[in-house]
Amino acid sequence: MGLLDAFGSLASAIIAGIFMLVFVILSLFVTVFVVDMAAAIAGLDPDDGFVTLGATILAAAAIIAGGVGFATPEEGQ
Repeated sequence: MGLLDAFGSLASAIIAGIFMLVFVILSLFVTVFVVDMAAAIAGLDPDDGFVTLGATILAAAAIIAGGVGFATPEEGQ
């Protein structure tokens, strides 16, 4: 049974990784749209590279901030 459990864990980790990559790509597209619309509302016309850079920084910060709470153990247990 140990070998089957190991393959099950490996399969679930691969599936979870694929889903995480899909959600990262989708969140980046949404963030690019939001940054582009915010620049348009402000009356700015930045280059596409700056819009992508700003969206990438925002998406990366959101992903890192969402995962930080899982890295630290709870106190008092």
